[in-house]
Amino acid sequence: MKNFIIIPDSFKGTMSSLEICNIMAESVKRFFCDANILCIPVADGGEGTVDAFLSAVGGTKIDINVCGPFNDVVPSFYGILSGAAKDGEKTAVIEMAACAGLPLAEGRLNPECSTTFGVGELIKSALDKGCSKIITGLGGSATNDGACGAASALGVRFFDKSGNTFVPTGGSLKDICRIDTSGIDPRLKDAQLISMCDIDNPLCGKTGAAYIFGPQKGASHPMVKRLDSGLKHLAEIVQHDMLLEDAAEIPGAGAAGGMGFGMKIFFGSKLQMGIETVLDTVQFDKLLKNADIVFSGEGKIDTQSLRGKVVIGIARRTKKAGVPLFAVVGDIGDNIESAYTEGVSAIFSINRVAIPFIEARRRAKTDLALTMDTIMRVINIR
Repeated sequence: MKNFIIIPDSFKGTMSSLEICNIMAESVKRFFCDANILCIPVADGGEGTVDAFLSAVGGTKIDINVCGPFNDVVPSFYGILSGAAKDGEKTAVIEMAACAGLPLAEGRLNPECSTTFGVGELIKSALDKGCSKIITGLGGSATNDGACGAASALGVRFFDKSGNTFVPTGGSLKDICRIDTSGIDPRLKDAQLISMCDIDNPLCGKTGAAYIFGPQKGASHPMVKRLDSGLKHLAEIVQHDMLLEDAAEIPGAGAAGGMGFGMKIFFGSKLQMGIETVLDTVQFDKLLKNADIVFSGEGKIDTQSLRGKVVIGIARRTKKAGVPLFAVVGDIGDNIESAYTEGVSAIFSINRVAIPFIEARRRAKTDLALTMDTIMRVINIR
């Protein structure tokens, strides 16, 4: 055993994916001192996505001031990757949370007033830098504007009943009477946009953006109803002015306050599971050709994981390549046996003393190291 790939998700509220990579790698080195270890930290599109990609493939972090969630100027950033480049292609990675995220709205949450305008500015900056592929993480947003803010920053114009242009927010989507996309940045036509989106919620309705995610952004029940009505109105205007049928029902349209919807209809972005985006970007299938074992993990593996989250997304690829995959997780839910048919070789929980999460999180790093040592002892048996 000489070639190991370590590719975990974070354990939410406990350890970052990079911390997990380091702990796992140390355990492998204790038992196979001459091992080749490739660490690929994974992020889901929210905070930490840019850093995870830069750690995995290398590149440069670009610092830039853009519009924050409430039209104030905030320091933000995105990444330009180096290791993922091919055929002269430059790839940028953006996390919308870096300029429209919940932490930036702390103490003043209001999805009726917040905007994604800064996200559009980040995309524009990436285009200015010559990036022809732009990956945007849709996670951790404080917004509910259907990406109208981002679209405005890139040249889309929204008109009210008086014929005046304005930048819609969640509370003013209802005021859109006409959309003009003729002035959109022409460079978007030749760029490849991918949006990391791990949910399949539609734009509107009881399972849509406002009802499911609005409350965590500070929306009261009456506000949720208003936000949902605004998104429905946006979808109707889009259908009329842009001749797009049923765009509101696209799986993932409801991600990040309707950001999935807007990225798709305004920019032609592909909505893709986060882990698939990561695996494609790092050319994981090629890396597997020399791998002996793959380690992955996430905070809890459960029936939600089986829909294609990190561990299962990786397992489907390792299965095709005939490489064993060990999943090391915080907790194991019921009814996850199909994970093994998907390609997972074995699942281990680091909760060694079966205690509640509030207690287990305090010892998670030590327990992860001890669990990895146990696994490595088994692998090392001759």
